[in-house]
Amino acid sequence: MILNLDFNSDKPIYIQIREEIIKSIANGDLEINESLPSVRALADEIGINLHTVSKSYNLLKDEGYINIDRRKGAIINELPKQKEINNFNKIKEQIELLVAESYLKGVEKNEFISLCENYFENYGVKK
Repeated sequence: MILNLDFNSDKPIYIQIREEIIKSIANGDLEINESLPSVRALADEIGINLHTVSKSYNLLKDEGYINIDRRKGAIINELPKQKEINNFNKIKEQIELLVAESYLKGVEKNEFISLCENYFENYGVKK
């Protein structure tokens, strides 16, 4: 599994791992019922503490992206899930902040919408 991590970023590594796995699921690089590397194997591969990977996996589990089974390890859940109001509200909050930041950094409305459309259309295409 290829994860694009930036060790110089202010964003914590466990969040970067979470985000990279979510993107890999959405674009089809990781498929339903596919196993993720064990916590120890991924930590060794990346060169980080295994608790960092464990924290990422637990977040993904809590958010419904993966199941963790003692015998099988971390497995990709069947997705997409039905839209749930709590998830939708969380996404609305994230989008509101992203729009505010984009506005304050001079991104034009049409550029922002175009970016969103391009990303949305590219996910799920590889299937």
